[in-house]
Amino acid sequence: MNKSRIRLGRVASPYGVKGWVKLVSFTQPRDNIFSYQRFFAMRDGAEIELELDAGKPQGKGLVAHFVGFDTPEAVRELTGLELSVSSDALPELGKDDYYWHQLVGLQVLNRAGINLGRVESLFETGANDVMVVVPDTDSVDDNQRLIPWLPDRVVIEVDMAADRIVVDWEPDYLI
Repeated sequence: MNKSRIRLGRVASPYGVKGWVKLVSFTQPRDNIFSYQRFFAMRDGAEIELELDAGKPQGKGLVAHFVGFDTPEAVRELTGLELSVSSDALPELGKDDYYWHQLVGLQVLNRAGINLGRVESLFETGANDVMVVVPDTDSVDDNQRLIPWLPDRVVIEVDMAADRIVVDWEPDYLI
């Protein structure tokens, strides 16, 4: 998949008899996925483009329709495909706001300059988001760390130009 593509969801299964599908959205809130009409997906090793022409909440989930896929048989070939958009289609964020994909791969240093590793991923806990920091060749040890994303308390600085995040976190804080 093109590196400038950002995953926003996945086609779960056909829905109904008119070519609709159930969607799993990775956006917050989940129906923000309907803010986009043009999606990209990988099918049989090739990138395809899908145009969303309708979408809505349905029960506890989401359903959508793509142009040219008008039968359950046609949408079966979409089942399981991950839906991405071009990164330049994302809304511009304010200062000190970041998309998770921008943080993945950044080096994490504590205030003393000790390398704790690199951000592998982030996840939500309900209380706050958490960075999964994995060791790299220059990190202080081989420990994985779960560091809360708490700006101004734990996350002191994000320097995108230097590819690093400075945290108030000691190497022996292992959770």
